[in-house]
Amino acid sequence: MTAKIMTAQPLVEEIKKDLKFRCESLKSRGVVPSMVVILVGDNPASLTYIRNKRKMCEEVGATFDLLQLPSNVSEKEFQDHVIRLNEDKKVHGIIIQLPVSDHLKKLDLPNMVSHTKDIDGFHGINTQAIYTGKIQSNFFLPCTPKGIINLLNFYGVAVAGKHVVVLGRSLIVGKPLSMLLTNLNATVTLAHSKTENLTEITRTADILVSAIGKTHLVTKAHINPSKKTVVVDVGMNTFEGKTAGDVSPDVAGVAGFISPVPGGVGPMTVVSLIENLITATENQIKG
Repeated sequence: MTAKIMTAQPLVEEIKKDLKFRCESLKSRGVVPSMVVILVGDNPASLTYIRNKRKMCEEVGATFDLLQLPSNVSEKEFQDHVIRLNEDKKVHGIIIQLPVSDHLKKLDLPNMVSHTKDIDGFHGINTQAIYTGKIQSNFFLPCTPKGIINLLNFYGVAVAGKHVVVLGRSLIVGKPLSMLLTNLNATVTLAHSKTENLTEITRTADILVSAIGKTHLVTKAHINPSKKTVVVDVGMNTFEGKTAGDVSPDVAGVAGFISPVPGGVGPMTVVSLIENLITATENQIKG
């Protein structure tokens, strides 16, 4: 058995066509969707992520701006920039690129950006919508969980009634994804670095999502071949100078479906972000 590869490209192109159409519609009304990313310092990994966001943003016809601040920017100056962007009607989406400098980490970063411009989906109001299951067009889902759900749908992977094991309990991926899947009637086990008997648990999974960030953590030993497990690899690690996921290559021989790294969850995350931007713009001109 060789796993079917769940590459993101066909779905990304499909979504981009829709976003271009919606963007053109907004422009015909005199509104250009605009995103601003706030970057503190010059973290190389952050700059790579930002380039990907800029590229896709511009591909659909939206505007992208980078506000790069020095690593020693004061708390007040940082907050003043966020307040200014929140109040700027020409800015429709704001991202605080993580990580920030240590002295800024004590700030309530998720709630600093207005929830109406929170295209990352981290604001408490957006988070609460996930936990209550009351997802509407004026709330934003975190981009990676949203992208994963859309990728599974695109490849015809049903989640209702299935056992999904999510590895990793971050506020960005693991926890919100587990709640989204629960809302979709999956039975979810949220496992992490302290979970005992992990292999026994993962072998019961119909769908396995790894978002721990440890190269080749998941091996074929974690998969029960008879279940034809759907494996979603969220890892973006560096291995021998190349990008590698959490899932070892040998898993492709025992899984039913597998998402590649690169080319799987990463592009889905970026296109989900741009989708949130276009929706935010539409919401703001309504209001």
